[in-house]
Amino acid sequence: MKIIRRHRSLPDSSRGATVALGNFDGLHLGHRGVIGSAAELAQAEGGLLGVLTFEPHPILVLRPGTSPRRLSPFRVKVRRLRECGVEILYMLPFSRAFSQKTAEEFVREVLVDELGVRSVVVGHDYRFGKGRAGDCHFLTRAGLEFGFGVTVVSPIGSAGKLYSSTRVRTYLQCGEPRLAAAILGHMWEVEARVICGDARGRELGYPTANMEFRDHVIPAHGIYAVWCGVVNSQNTEWHAAVANVGVRPMFETEAAMLEVHLFDYEGDLYGNYLRIAFFNWIRPEEKFESIDALITQMNEDSRVARFMLDGSQPPTDIGRTPFNQ
Repeated sequence: MKIIRRHRSLPDSSRGATVALGNFDGLHLGHRGVIGSAAELAQAEGGLLGVLTFEPHPILVLRPGTSPRRLSPFRVKVRRLRECGVEILYMLPFSRAFSQKTAEEFVREVLVDELGVRSVVVGHDYRFGKGRAGDCHFLTRAGLEFGFGVTVVSPIGSAGKLYSSTRVRTYLQCGEPRLAAAILGHMWEVEARVICGDARGRELGYPTANMEFRDHVIPAHGIYAVWCGVVNSQNTEWHAAVANVGVRPMFETEAAMLEVHLFDYEGDLYGNYLRIAFFNWIRPEEKFESIDALITQMNEDSRVARFMLDGSQPPTDIGRTPFNQ
């Protein structure tokens, strides 16, 4: 997948794609419906499959300090889009100056003059341009004027509810990772590098890999059954694991951390890049009367996590999906 970070003066090889437009945070089933429709259209037209999105997320620029944390930060989003078969990613920089472009200017300057789009595909609620004045109806009219195709994907959901990033965040913050996964179409993951901890887990008989959430969504504090992927240059090696999200009330950590204990694993993970896939909630975080009581509970948490993960499968690439649902 080719990643384009600037839209000006592109070579012909990076122009003329069929492009899905959107932020695609989390790349849930609704997003995949939009990209899947673009993929089918690109194949029919014999062109490249492209996605246009912004980095940083526009909300982070327009409403700093109030914007929600992200389901899929930059690195995660790139991997997910690559798994979906996207061939060219226009990851354009977003700024306050860019936010002042009108819908007309965005279409004419970015989509037509610079990207030379063959077709664009959007969700039914896609908005763009200064004041979010542009919508799918405006885009359809602009397509007729400038000569590019426009496909609007109808709402996608199940049980009478639309798939949305907001619903995924809500489920994660309520300790419901399996409900979040049902919308995402895959287990939600945190990807981060292991940092140096205080080695307290090792002292308790449960050595852990410690990670910061940074701009990831922070799920409900508590204990989870997870799959832990150790990332190397060739692939990701998955291990069953148990994780703690929170401030460790026994030891009073200042900021919420992610600590993961891999079952039946030997080796130093410090500095490694890990993928933590949240499978199921076990219990809330709590403070115990003694270290012995904490260890007893950790033994039980590990037993429950092993039981939950037994017979399940670690994550796989989400890949191309039939979108005629």
